[in-house]
Amino acid sequence: MMKKSTKVIAMMMIGIFLCMLDTTVMNIALPAIQTGLNTDLTHLSWALNIYTVLFASLAIPLGRLADVWGRGRMYLIGLGLFGIGSLTSGLSLSVGLLITGRAIQSIGAAIVFPAGIQSVALSRRTGVIASLGVMQGLAAALGPTIGGAVTQFWGWRGIFLINVPLVAVALCGCIAWLSWRHPSHGQVKLDLGGSALVMTTLLALTLVLVKGNDWGWTSRVVLSLGVTSALTLIAFVWMEAHVSAPMVPLALFKDRQFNGAALATVLSGVFMVGLLVLMPSFFTKVQSKTELMAAIMITPASMMIFIFSPISGFLLAKLGARRVIFSGSLAIATGYGVLSLMSPSQYWQFALAALLVGAGYGTIIGPITVLAAGDFTGELLTASQSVIGVFRQIGTSLAVAIFVSALAANLTTAKTQIRTYATTTVTTLSIPKQAKRDTLRVVDHQLATEQTAQTVHEPITAAKARRLVAANYMQVLKARSLQSAPVRIKAQIHQQVAQKVHSQVKHTNQRIRTAASAIKAKTKIELTAAFMRPYQVAWPFTLLLVMTTWCFAGRERKSGKPS
Repeated sequence: MMKKSTKVIAMMMIGIFLCMLDTTVMNIALPAIQTGLNTDLTHLSWALNIYTVLFASLAIPLGRLADVWGRGRMYLIGLGLFGIGSLTSGLSLSVGLLITGRAIQSIGAAIVFPAGIQSVALSRRTGVIASLGVMQGLAAALGPTIGGAVTQFWGWRGIFLINVPLVAVALCGCIAWLSWRHPSHGQVKLDLGGSALVMTTLLALTLVLVKGNDWGWTSRVVLSLGVTSALTLIAFVWMEAHVSAPMVPLALFKDRQFNGAALATVLSGVFMVGLLVLMPSFFTKVQSKTELMAAIMITPASMMIFIFSPISGFLLAKLGARRVIFSGSLAIATGYGVLSLMSPSQYWQFALAALLVGAGYGTIIGPITVLAAGDFTGELLTASQSVIGVFRQIGTSLAVAIFVSALAANLTTAKTQIRTYATTTVTTLSIPKQAKRDTLRVVDHQLATEQTAQTVHEPITAAKARRLVAANYMQVLKARSLQSAPVRIKAQIHQQVAQKVHSQVKHTNQRIRTAASAIKAKTKIELTAAFMRPYQVAWPFTLLLVMTTWCFAGRERKSGKPS
């Protein structure tokens, strides 16, 4: 028989796994959601950002609230909210309602995550935290694959609705096996001011990154948001230095290795999520792959996270922190180099980049909770784990904001160039004006959905050709005053008109097909460049991740001689 404590941990792990899974599972379904809710990627990115921003801002305060109200009770509340948010997201009919559902999900996740860990007995907590580091890598690894499979067979709503029965199972198990005795922890103080300042900082910064291109980087609104973000960050640091129970104890940042762990967590998250958030859309929109196929194409990155997250803990003991983090950072930097130089039509080149980025991320993120703990003890040890979790969410949020906003700016430029090229190409064709308008209308529709323009096989259909024959036939009869002519004469005229119209239609269709093929090729080139340019710009910044290596000690640290 399974021990009761093991059953409780299993139920806790279900909730925590779902919470971490939902940070990445939505990425693969973005194109389907964008089409289903008739919105654009910029607005849709808030459904991703609101989850990570609220998660990062509320996880620590709500974890402390669990000490006041009871961890078991708070865990059930969080799990219930996560289920309600999942249901709301899955049934949403607008992007606004989807964002609301994701916000409710995030508040639930911010309760579940810390309350679940705190509910584990102290004697087992170290092992559970280590397992959690692997689980987070596993959730990130499986997110895109699960999202692609569910979207393919049950639609995009399924990625949210599938949470509901799993949440119900976890709720039933927790109600049956959780201990409801709540030991007194005295007066627990909540740093609500710090949480509000973090939330304001992240939301203002995210808004700048997402809307800066649309509003203008030097506009009053964007500059005001930038100043707000900076001032609230300064106020947060000041508050954390003066409150009795800070959300983020500043003593943590006196440790060089913790600083390195925080930076590595944020930067590796930015580069990993940057890969996961754009490439599924590229495969489905530009290369016309299904969601399932896009998920399979992303799998090399997921597979390497799955493999290297647990292995990296073993490597840490053998090689030391500096070599492990350097290896992971170098792999990510090399992967971005391949992304920047690759030909996207050659899948093996992307697969190589995905293998490198996934292996690098798995190598870094696996031991990062252990490295963040450093030599801390007591409350600082617990705080280090919570704060690293916050930085993980910050990395995800920044990745979505940076890469999606960069893509949106690139797509705007690409669409303008494609529309200009299409207009020039179609205008020079010797075809009827209506055929020109119809052709450009097809191009506009494809650009609105940010997809490669499809070749128009029969721009003037057989039915339209028959209508043209009838209209031209009547015009000829009227022009020649032959409305009362014998049937034989009318039949000859109809045959002549039909031959002439069908000949014109054939030549018009051929010209339009040729033009449409050229426009399609131009569209694919421009959209591919729009998707690839963020990786080319990001590549030099991977050196910042490599530089974090020097914050970590070598193997000699154990003997008290940092290298």
